[in-house]
Amino acid sequence: MTAELRFEVSEYQERLAKTQKAMEQAGVELLIVTDPANIGWLTGYDGWSFYVHQCAIVRLDGPPMWFGRKMDANGARKTTYLGEECIKFYEDYYVQSDDFHPMTVLGELITSSGWGSSTIGIEMDVPYFTHAAFEALEASLPNAKFKNTTRLVKWQRIVKSAREMEYMRGAGKIITAIYERIEKVLRPGMRQNDLVAEICNAGIRGVEGFWGDYPAAFPLIGAGANAAAPHLTWTDRPIMPHESIFFELAGVYKRYHVPLSRTFYLGKPSQKILDAEKAILEGMEAGFEQLVSGKTCEDVAVAFFNELARHGLKKEGRTGYSIGMAYPPGWGEASASFRKGDHTELKPGMCFHFMSGLWYGDWGIEITESLMITEGKPEVLSDSPRKLITIE
Repeated sequence: MTAELRFEVSEYQERLAKTQKAMEQAGVELLIVTDPANIGWLTGYDGWSFYVHQCAIVRLDGPPMWFGRKMDANGARKTTYLGEECIKFYEDYYVQSDDFHPMTVLGELITSSGWGSSTIGIEMDVPYFTHAAFEALEASLPNAKFKNTTRLVKWQRIVKSAREMEYMRGAGKIITAIYERIEKVLRPGMRQNDLVAEICNAGIRGVEGFWGDYPAAFPLIGAGANAAAPHLTWTDRPIMPHESIFFELAGVYKRYHVPLSRTFYLGKPSQKILDAEKAILEGMEAGFEQLVSGKTCEDVAVAFFNELARHGLKKEGRTGYSIGMAYPPGWGEASASFRKGDHTELKPGMCFHFMSGLWYGDWGIEITESLMITEGKPEVLSDSPRKLITIE
């Protein structure tokens, strides 16, 4: 069975070497990777199988192993660079069973491979590794020591390779096309679900040779008073005249995500919305001045927050995060963030979603940007106009 790889084998080997070095620095002899984006980044594996237990096993010498459900082993053969000896699986009776757990099979594999007394790194704070999974693994490896390595692989992913940059740019073209479609079809009276159907159609069709992959999060919409809540999805409610509606969407190409938010106003915007638009855009300009190699994530956040304060506004929480390869339920890399206290140094090849949205008691506005750090000015990854968009 011939694998269909999205990167050269040499790139996967470079990623493995970076991870192994980080393991040594963390005092970890074996790494169990359960985040599907981390599994894919290390091995190439791509499949909608993360609803059952699966992982990549990384050792300090030799290639990683893929471990998952037996019926998904062919998916590993089709999408990874791994040889047959590195594809391991458990039988189907372990799936969603009260009597058996796949992690006991993993524990037996680790023990039989001579790693039963190792210091093992575990991604303990990801949606794909449950309390029951840890209990089963811990019971099957009584002589092992466990360390929390939730972000070990994530930090290795933060600087993108040339091919990854190409995929991010493709995703940027797709999100641009999505917003062009929204502006063309959005009208008062249109049902939210009909508009989302147009969004999904444009996103999956893709553009200019870049086909659209499924997003890690489906379209998020804030219309009218619901714009105060940043993470609501759609209903069949008609889109009303004389109110705003924002979208938080992503263009996706080969699992690489470029998120983008824009706010539309159907009619003449209120002064409150116009003032917030001005504050956001000037705040982003201040943040962009800090988006250069050698500055830090905190520098960006402080510049943005200070400009908002000048306008009498305040944003709770962070104002951006690292992006790249992702699977549900979210498209953030869960490493660096634009927030006070994050001293991550910006380096060429890092990609971020500058999440400058504001949400208050009964209204909200989102105008965001995805970008790539370069040796000079940051490269903006979409061509969607950065402004409040009015629909008459």
